[in-house]
Amino acid sequence: MTFAQKALARAAGKDYVEIGEIVNANVDVAMMDDILGPRIEIAQGLKELGVDIWDKSKVVVISDHYTPPCEIKQAEAVKFTKDWSLSKNVDYHEYEGPCHQVLAEACYDQPGTLVVGTDSHTCMSGAFGAFGTGIGSTEMLGVVATGQIWLKVPESFRIEWKNTLGKGVFAKDMVLYDCRTITHSGATYKALEYCGEAIRALSMDERMAISNMAVEMGAKAGYIPPDERTLDYLKAHGSTRPYALLYPDDDAEYERNYVNDAATLVPQVACPHHVDNVHDVTEVAGAHLTQVYIGSCTGGRISDLRTAAHVLKGKKAAKGLRFLVSPASREVYRMAMKEGILDVLIDAGATIVAPSCGLCLGAHTGILAGGESCISTSNRNFIGRMGSKDASVYLGSAATVAASAIEGRIADPRAYF
Repeated sequence: MTFAQKALARAAGKDYVEIGEIVNANVDVAMMDDILGPRIEIAQGLKELGVDIWDKSKVVVISDHYTPPCEIKQAEAVKFTKDWSLSKNVDYHEYEGPCHQVLAEACYDQPGTLVVGTDSHTCMSGAFGAFGTGIGSTEMLGVVATGQIWLKVPESFRIEWKNTLGKGVFAKDMVLYDCRTITHSGATYKALEYCGEAIRALSMDERMAISNMAVEMGAKAGYIPPDERTLDYLKAHGSTRPYALLYPDDDAEYERNYVNDAATLVPQVACPHHVDNVHDVTEVAGAHLTQVYIGSCTGGRISDLRTAAHVLKGKKAAKGLRFLVSPASREVYRMAMKEGILDVLIDAGATIVAPSCGLCLGAHTGILAGGESCISTSNRNFIGRMGSKDASVYLGSAATVAASAIEGRIADPRAYF
């Protein structure tokens, strides 16, 4: 069996499941946010059904998209989310960062488990060897009422990254290259399985960046095999939840097999207005920018901030350029402060904003006006994603964004390593 088969067989209490089979799976973790969480239909739905949450220890609610609120509607959404969560006595977080980073730091992401969330990037849990996937509010109502969900066992793509990355090239470049190769819909309702020397060499931070963007190819899940690095992360964060180390069989069958060479990869940039409109940085270097952004659940972790500080130390961002940095969580913010990273970024001209989803989805804290252009470490660059429909958004690694901040235009970061 593939990993997806094994994970869903485990969740369904079976020894074996077929690809394409629909299973009734038991959920290990149900995560809701402040956009598609309890305020939409879940709170009222539970009332109408006359039931309570099936297992409060497995439900976590995180206000992240609308924190800090910039308008009354956002404030009311956060208030409802908080009040409901506290009244139900479930684990609640706010002002701590994007939900996927909080899930990881709070050790809800465990190998072999089934994690569902009301955000498409819940696939990031796959960095820990979990089957993580995003669902809608109607599905989540069923989950919180019963603890179960129907899922079809997906076909899988095997993506091998051999050799090691060169200087100035990072995991974000790897996953952007995958988007370029597979396309934005090429893996729709598939599970991605990553393997290879370059994957094994990645830190947990960088593994999370890769699994996070599996959905940008349409994938249901993005799995990276758990190893000592995975378990060390969980131990360091005080993990006590049960897990199951699951690995694909050697004779597992895949719909597609991709083999990529990390040694020949160059920095990648996703250009407007599609995540798969990806080019080598050398092809787009020089494109004009009005803003750069380092942050989000894809590119605001401590390794990203360290990389940016390495590039920017002793340098200044281009005059007239807005430079915003949002640490991926309160924990990351604290680490960056202790290490002096925030001082380096501030000295370079950055404004440090709250750990939040706001800018990534154009909700608040630095949205773009018409005619403006931004390069971001986030995960999407759709039309209107970060503000005006007449703005342009590029995606790149923290190194590429930092180098671009210095030059005021898209720049190749390898010159700074």
